[in-house]
Amino acid sequence: MKLTNFPRVVARCPWRPVSGGLAVMAMLGCSSDILNVNDPDIIAPENLSNALGANAQRNGGIHNFTVVFSGTQDGIVVASGNMADEFLTTDTFADRQRVNERAMDVNLGGAADALYNNLHRARTALSRGAKVWAELKPASKDTLSELYALRGYTENFFAELYCSGVPFGDEDGATVTQGMPQTTTQTLQRAVASFDTALTNATVANFRSLAAVGKGRALLNLGQFDQAAAAVATVPTTFRYQTFHSTTTGAQNNGIWSATYNNGVRYTNATSEGTNGYDYLQTPNDPRIRWTATNRIGFDGTTQNMPRQEKYPAQNTPVTLADGIEARLIELEARLRKDTQTDRDAVFAGLNTLRATGLTTPIPALAGSAPTAQAAAVDQFFKERAFWTWMTGHRLGDMRRLVRQYGRAANTVYPIGAVSTRPSVQYGTDVNFIIPFNETNNPNFKACLDRNP
Repeated sequence: MKLTNFPRVVARCPWRPVSGGLAVMAMLGCSSDILNVNDPDIIAPENLSNALGANAQRNGGIHNFTVVFSGTQDGIVVASGNMADEFLTTDTFADRQRVNERAMDVNLGGAADALYNNLHRARTALSRGAKVWAELKPASKDTLSELYALRGYTENFFAELYCSGVPFGDEDGATVTQGMPQTTTQTLQRAVASFDTALTNATVANFRSLAAVGKGRALLNLGQFDQAAAAVATVPTTFRYQTFHSTTTGAQNNGIWSATYNNGVRYTNATSEGTNGYDYLQTPNDPRIRWTATNRIGFDGTTQNMPRQEKYPAQNTPVTLADGIEARLIELEARLRKDTQTDRDAVFAGLNTLRATGLTTPIPALAGSAPTAQAAAVDQFFKERAFWTWMTGHRLGDMRRLVRQYGRAANTVYPIGAVSTRPSVQYGTDVNFIIPFNETNNPNFKACLDRNP
């Protein structure tokens, strides 16, 4: 990510009209002096080099993470679900439509650029916050662990959402280092390293669990299934880490609520999208997929009777980033990879245990017995995983893994055919987000290394 600081320059120049009544002015005898005006909106770095400054940078990093994850209507949860099978857009702007249609290009701008920029902004702020915290408050290990863990999640999100080739720049005061493009594997290895640093610093169970689930998720993406299961083995099923939202300011609102809940919103929940999408919106509701039927109309004015998700029914509803249910799902997937009937039986039993214990009110058990064919067992497992992690930013990464790790054809996993909110449009072939054009400001970057899953 290219980081550039633009100085505020104010030139004192006498002006005179050039041509009669034309509103054209020319500079005459312009001096080049720069007015050094103190801007009250900018905090100088030296004012943050103390314990209070460390707190401010810690809070800023966590805020930036919350914004990009679940705090804007185009954050990770919504944008990734828009490319996957969780959301449809009712917007009239190409930056959202082309993501939903799986037909991105580098010049979309708008929401597409903002997602990429905000994710880099969060990663950079968390890195800076961790560095300052380690220097000024080294005894507070758990806060340092939290900052490194959240940085690991940003790196994992880059790997799950974007094509291969994301660069990671760095800055140290006035010095900016331009990043070199990283492969998806290198990006995931970077995430694992961040989670390992978080684990080294954690002293209490909650922060160990946050880092452990993140590490397990990154290792799962790397195809290191046994290592992923080992990483989450001590995470209790009752563990949960959430981003918190409030009604105080728009920046603190739950962005998923903003994107989906009211009349005229830019997104709506999908079900059976493009023939391959899961049937999330069942009647009666699956307890993990809370929704209601409405007569709402979308932003485009033509999408009608939009269903309304009830998982995030208010501006201040928290959003789960990681929990113990995900830890159990990681363990079960590692078991499933062993591909014996004994393992399929164990996974089937484990899924039913989660149904019995994962919510306050138990979910009825899966009917029958474990599938005897591995492909059917994989189908069953990923559907259960999608329902447990619905609208938490997991689904696009899982769809990519089904293609990359399980050999599924992309046109059997991703939505295909006509887009229901724009019937004249056919889905494209993208399986991930493209890196926006503004990254070419980085001289080390030219384009995605590849668009593979």
